[in-house]
Amino acid sequence: MMCGEWQVSIRRACAALEFDRSTYHHRSCRPDQAPLTARIRTICETRVRYGYRRVQVLPRREGWVINQKRTRRIYNELGLQLRNKTPKRRVKAKLREDRAPATRPNDVWAMDFVHDQLPPAARSGC
Repeated sequence: MMCGEWQVSIRRACAALEFDRSTYHHRSCRPDQAPLTARIRTICETRVRYGYRRVQVLPRREGWVINQKRTRRIYNELGLQLRNKTPKRRVKAKLREDRAPATRPNDVWAMDFVHDQLPPAARSGC
């Protein structure tokens, strides 16, 4: 890091970077999550259509202390997000062939839903 390359003390390096020394010396006390991550991965391999909420229930039944936020974070880190299903109408629209351009008169017809309307005085019969 900066201390080794530039021969600077930790205090001066942290001051130059505007970085707290307590953060530099911090040791994490979080337990290792590798076994939990492996368990969530195996659950998701066997139950493909489960989301993170349904996946969370199974480790809790086995005795893991895990909340929903932690499950979701691990689930996303593993890249296990469920894909949204595309609506069928969009799939049909993609598969439908495009209209062929007109090659001669009266070859292609279209409907026009704009209609004429008489003024109010003409409708009443006055």
